[in-house]
Amino acid sequence: MNKSELIAAVADETGLSKKDAQNAVNAVLNIIAEELAEGGRVAISGFAIFETRERPERVARNPQTGETLTVPATVVPKVKFGSTLKRLVAESA
Repeated sequence: MNKSELIAAVADETGLSKKDAQNAVNAVLNIIAEELAEGGRVAISGFAIFETRERPERVARNPQTGETLTVPATVVPKVKFGSTLKRLVAESA
């Protein structure tokens, strides 16, 4: 499912117009992204926890040349899925 399919599914599920569903989906995604950009955390009970993690500076090796290089420290988004979602996926497999 891509974003436009998600918007259509939200419209069908809620009875909203596709334009209103698009606005709702975009609002949720923007709020999550903005909160993470500010270093915050978004927890949706039973579904997922969105947060950021710091990756420290490290040394890596170029596999083609063997040259070592320093990879700078960075902050990356992380998603931890909730037990309800994990159970639903496991039961459907």
